[in-house]
Amino acid sequence: MNRPYIFINIAMTADGKIDTFERKGSAISSKRDKERVDQLRAAADGILVGGRTLLEEQPRLTVKSEALREGRIQRGLSPNPVKVGVATVADIPLDSEFIKAGPARVVIFTTSQTSIKQLDSLRALGVEVFVEDVPRVDLNKMMITLKKIGVDHLMVEGGGRMNFELMRLGLVDELTLYVAPMIFGGANAPTLADGLGLTRAAAIELKLIEVEKWEDGGVFLRYKL
Repeated sequence: MNRPYIFINIAMTADGKIDTFERKGSAISSKRDKERVDQLRAAADGILVGGRTLLEEQPRLTVKSEALREGRIQRGLSPNPVKVGVATVADIPLDSEFIKAGPARVVIFTTSQTSIKQLDSLRALGVEVFVEDVPRVDLNKMMITLKKIGVDHLMVEGGGRMNFELMRLGLVDELTLYVAPMIFGGANAPTLADGLGLTRAAAIELKLIEVEKWEDGGVFLRYKL
């Protein structure tokens, strides 16, 4: 396979929301789920987020557990996986935690709509920037590049539009979900899969391979695509 093994991991409410209508990165995961996510991060070669998550939430995408970071080092790896950001216009603040938190290799895929000045500033901070002269980043091409730079196991942490595009393109192998016992509501609150959507005939089929009921009231689900 000329692309990484790709899995989406998400925490969502019982009504399918991954944030409130305020879009401020509201906490959904339980303590147990946060530990599970940290283990997934530690096992991944890279972690990917889309533009809105990258620019508005400034995610750290680092392994929180010192023991898990040490385990990566003992396996001959960096303490944290490669951080991968995708944005049509990469106007990410230069003091963003996405860039600063680490140590970690930071890679951004963007288009020529990002200013030369911003590209130079990002590269001066050690960010590896791949630029395409296209309206939007070609996700298929991006995955081939990630495979070439050593990302064999890629974790995707949103947002909803990125999740949908990757699934629509047939680029996702696995989906892991923590469903929290809460409701956010809101017609404009982001969901697991946003974007344009599909007709019923074109719906993406999932195969349930694991389900667990947790003591925190949540449910863990794992699907193959």
